Amino acid sequence: MNELQQRIFTLFSIPVYAVFIPLEIIISNFQHRRFYTLKESAMNVYLNLLNAGIDMLLRLVIGLSILYFFYQYRLPLHLHPVVYWGLLLIAEDFLFWVEHFVDHHSRIFWAVHVTHHSSPEYNLSTGFRSSVFMPVYKYLYFIPLALTGFHPADIVFMYSITQVYGILVHTQYIQKMPRWIEYIFVTPSHHRVHHASNVPYLDKNMGMVFIIWDRIFGTFAKELPEEKPHYGITKPIAKPFHPVHILTHEWKDLAKDLKRPLPLGTKLRYLIMPPGWSHDGSTKTSKELQRAYGKSES
Repeated sequence: MNELQQRIFTLFSIPVYAVFIPLEIIISNFQHRRFYTLKESAMNVYLNLLNAGIDMLLRLVIGLSILYFFYQYRLPLHLHPVVYWGLLLIAEDFLFWVEHFVDHHSRIFWAVHVTHHSSPEYNLSTGFRSSVFMPVYKYLYFIPLALTGFHPADIVFMYSITQVYGILVHTQYIQKMPRWIEYIFVTPSHHRVHHASNVPYLDKNMGMVFIIWDRIFGTFAKELPEEKPHYGITKPIAKPFHPVHILTHEWKDLAKDLKRPLPLGTKLRYLIMPPGWSHDGSTKTSKELQRAYGKSES
């Protein structure tokens, strides 16, 4: 990120850190709505600091190095700056959607991502509850951008900006926005659905900035008045405030499945199939749960 980009990012992100979160804490406590608790907020900060530390290390060692390597073989890209940045935003948001979809539909990646969904609270600080080890692989998804001709520093800058937007939608105070905004962009209502553990809402609304990808690929769900979101994950965590267990609980469960006396092919399926998949049907994926839910509703 160059100096100008760093200044833009700082100006864009400061209101989130210094204004919006304290304001939401004050208002929610004043209204006795209990959107924040000290333990959950502290865990959000802890996970974010871990993620930031790993990201700062790997951004240079892995992220930018990989992107610069592929940038050598880029296509010639000569665009007006407005078109360049607009296309970068759209393309990067789509690749984030792909990454996010994989995180929810492959158990080994869900084991990384699950920390972001593990809080039973939903507020602006939940946006900081990072998937700690995601920096290990997230930059690989942006290789097509470097090959297309987008500069690696611009790719990282755009991702940083869209992450700030992604934090802002973690709120319960904004209900519905104008219809055209709700149709194109990810809104707090859309993202509340994403963080809910209600069966109809599982694995829905994967976008960071644009909700159009979910509409196109069939992963969109509206927030329904009769289906109030219940936040967190479907299986309670035994020690939700343990600093190591919060990171490793899904890995431990995965290890138990891999230790079972099963054929190698079945064990591999436990790694790559969606969370909840089991060879004997003893546990269910989100799609299986939703099919059963639909039958019970009909």
